[in-house]
Amino acid sequence: MSTTTATTITPVDPKAAREVELARLFTDIMRVRSVSGEETALADMIEAFLRGCSHLRVHRHGDTVVATNKAGRERGVILAGHIDTVPVIGNFPPVLLEPSDPRIDESIASAYPGESVMWGRGATDMKASDAVLLYLAATVVDPQFDLTFVFYDHEEVAAQYNGLRVTLEAHPEWIRGDFAIIGEPTDGVIEGGCNGTMRFDVITHGVAAHSARAWMGRNAIHLAGGILDRLRDYTPRDVTVDGLVYREGVNATMISGGTGTNVIPNECRVHVNYRFAPDKTLAQAKALMMGQDAGVELDNGEHAATGGMFAGFGIEMHDESPSARPGLDAPLTRSLVQLVEQRTGQTPRAKLGWTDVARFSALGIPAINLGAGSPLFAHKADEQIAMGELSRMESVLRVWLS
Repeated sequence: MSTTTATTITPVDPKAAREVELARLFTDIMRVRSVSGEETALADMIEAFLRGCSHLRVHRHGDTVVATNKAGRERGVILAGHIDTVPVIGNFPPVLLEPSDPRIDESIASAYPGESVMWGRGATDMKASDAVLLYLAATVVDPQFDLTFVFYDHEEVAAQYNGLRVTLEAHPEWIRGDFAIIGEPTDGVIEGGCNGTMRFDVITHGVAAHSARAWMGRNAIHLAGGILDRLRDYTPRDVTVDGLVYREGVNATMISGGTGTNVIPNECRVHVNYRFAPDKTLAQAKALMMGQDAGVELDNGEHAATGGMFAGFGIEMHDESPSARPGLDAPLTRSLVQLVEQRTGQTPRAKLGWTDVARFSALGIPAINLGAGSPLFAHKADEQIAMGELSRMESVLRVWLS
């Protein structure tokens, strides 16, 4: 495969085999680096491709591209996928491997023996699903629903930058429907709802002093031991919501403190990520971490935790997104669940990470996760997907949409 960045997406040939066309689309978008904050080139390509489809009306806000097929149907379906990836760690440019490729044994481990594999950043999360959605946008001309396709930026970073959020706020009339599908990787089965997430610093304060006279100060890093004790003593919980089992977790992801190698530190920060099940609102989850009356809001500086897991420490919020219940009882959800079960033999399961189903749920739009690829490869150095998974996802959605 050439490693040259593509400047266009290959137009779809309606006479060619679907597998071939999907592979071409996927290869084109994989060749373009689109780490969060660097999505413009890929958004340009997607916009140009969609504007070449006469049955679509195309809009763009920033690096989010929206295409609608207003077929005059009674109900509308939104199909959305983010186009950004997490940072590259030696896994770009991508590599397309045939089953006999010697590199599989020498340098790259394939999780799909006997299948062609796309290896590289974004393969699973989530350019494979993006390719499927682009192909459906171009080829499903006469659907049973009005269709809205959304390709959005900045999903892998703080919620305030999320392109879907920003576009919904700026142009809510562009993205309307009765049901939404997010193409996050799910192994081709339906994952309902999602965990909520919040990120915050838990802070200790000490007194600075020369380390040769440590008794003159108070060591903030040592005081952080109390934070780590509480994290270590926490037991992850399984929570069942509408028949699906979600796993909660509270984890330190970063720690910082100190100003010099011979200075007793006067501050230490432990960055904590809490993933909470959809039986809780954002306010309820926050109370469990820092109390009901902590007054801790985004961009509002440090406040004392008045209760909860980190009572007595300082708290500074950095990011928060609500959870979403499964929503499997909605009529359109039930029909799609039935089709996916027929094709895969798999019943719906819980989405353990956070996805934008929560954003649609907050708008009163039932939403599910359904995408190509294993979520276990998301963000990994050996991110990869079997090429056959694209055609399987495309086939299910084409039948349901048509």
